Amino acid sequence: QVQLVESGGGLVQAGGSLGLSCAASGRTFSSSSMAWFRQAPGKEREFVGAINYFGGTYYTDSVKGRFTITRDKAMNTVYLQMNSLKPEGTAIYYCAAGAGFDVSSTQTIEFWGQGTQVTVSS
Repeated sequence: QVQLVESGGGLVQAGGSLGLSCAASGRTFSSSSMAWFRQAPGKEREFVGAINYFGGTYYTDSVKGRFTITRDKAMNTVYLQMNSLKPEGTAIYYCAAGAGFDVSSTQTIEFWGQGTQVTVSS
């Protein structure tokens, strides 16, 4: 089992920045790939980005160059730094963990956090 707790959501103006954190406990954190997903009202949950257990990162095209994912293995924490935020980024952001190398789809996720709200005002 892996428990994930997100923090850092809130309200930010368009063009601003916000950082999210996800604290993990349970199964060995370093052997899991970690991902961030988001879900806007009335829409399906979508992949934002991920960091695999080798430290490699990949992102959905809409956030490339603006979002950065890092992980601190000593602290069992993964971070999502979001810059140049846009109103369409308003959503609940979820931290997720999976055992596979590729965790870019919801089907590859084993564990989910409870989510944290991010609201970007125009």
